[in-house]
Amino acid sequence: MGCTFSGLNALYDAVNGGGDVWINENRFRILRQLGEGGFAFVYLVKEVVNDSSSVSGGGLAKKVKDPSHLSDDGTYAMKKVLIQNGEQLELVREEIRVSSLFSHPNLLPLLDHAIIAVKTAQEGSWNHEAYLLFPVHLDGTLFDNAKAMKAKKEFFSTADVLQIFRQLCAGLKHMHSLEPPYAHNDVKPGNVLITHRKGQPPLAILMDFGSARPARRQIRSRSEALQLQEWASEHCSAPFRAPELWDCPSQADIDERTDIWSLGCTLYAIMFGVSPFEYALGESGGSLQLAIVNAQVKWPAGPNPPYPEALHQFVTWMLQPQVAIRPHIDDVIIHVDKLISKFSH
Repeated sequence: MGCTFSGLNALYDAVNGGGDVWINENRFRILRQLGEGGFAFVYLVKEVVNDSSSVSGGGLAKKVKDPSHLSDDGTYAMKKVLIQNGEQLELVREEIRVSSLFSHPNLLPLLDHAIIAVKTAQEGSWNHEAYLLFPVHLDGTLFDNAKAMKAKKEFFSTADVLQIFRQLCAGLKHMHSLEPPYAHNDVKPGNVLITHRKGQPPLAILMDFGSARPARRQIRSRSEALQLQEWASEHCSAPFRAPELWDCPSQADIDERTDIWSLGCTLYAIMFGVSPFEYALGESGGSLQLAIVNAQVKWPAGPNPPYPEALHQFVTWMLQPQVAIRPHIDDVIIHVDKLISKFSH
C-alpha cells in the first residue's frame, strides 16, 4: 500500500485542541492531545459526519475493511508525525507499509493515513506531515497502568498476568507466521495498549510497528554486525533489547527470537512494573548491557501471595542469552496455555 498525498490541507491551529484535520476525504475534529514523543503527537479526534450520513455509515465506514474497528461514538486516535527529511519520510512510509501487512485482534490496525507536503519558510522548500488514524484505547498502555498500580502498591493477579501475556503472544505469532516472518523489534510495556473490561481479563493490543522488519538476517562480517547494533540502538528500547542486538557476532543468524527475549522482559514487567534488568541502571558501576548479555535477572519481592515459581521459571526460559536455545513463539504459546489451565480458576 503506497502513501496517499492528501490534496486537502491538514491541520489548522490545532496544536492545543480545536481545529479540523482532513485525512483524505474524511474530516476529524481534534478533541485533545493524548501524548507526544520525538516528532510525533497523538490526538483524540472525532469524525465530523455530514447530516446526510450517520457515524456508522459515514466516510470512514466505507474505507475500513473490518467494521469492528469502527468506533461507536466516532472517536479515534490520530498520530501526527512531523517529517523533516527524506530519511524520516521513508521511515513513515515503511511503518505504513508494514502496518498494512497485519490483521489480528491483538495488533493495532491502521485505519487510514495521509502524507502531505507542507511549504516551509525557506524559499521553495517543502517538508511533510503524516497523519495516521487508529482505534482509540483510552485506558493507556501497560506502562501507564504499571505506574499507576505501583503507586497504589497493586499487582495484576496471576490469572490476569497470564491472559495479558497470552494475547501478546497471539499478536506476535501472527507477525512471526508471515512469509517472510516479521519481528516487532520493540516489544515493551509502552507499546502494549490495555483496555479494562468488566468481568473479563484486560484486553492487550500490541502497537507501534515503526521498528518492525523482516526478522531473519544473516550477519557475515564485522561491519554488518556493527550496522545491526547501530540500527538496534536507534529502534529497540535498551532495557528490553536482546543480547545479540547489543553485541552481535560477525557470523550470526538473527531471527524472530529477538522478540521472544523482549517478550520475556515484558512478562516480568507485567508482574513487577519494570524490565528485569533496569536495576542495573540504579547501581553504581552497574551496566545494563552486562546485566542483559549475562541474563542476570533479579527478582523483587512480589505481591502477597507471591506469583508462582512456575512463572519465574517461564520468564527465565525465554531469557536465554544464546539464540539457538531460546524458544520460538509456538513453544511459548504451548507453555503459557498450560500455565493458564493450571492457575486460572
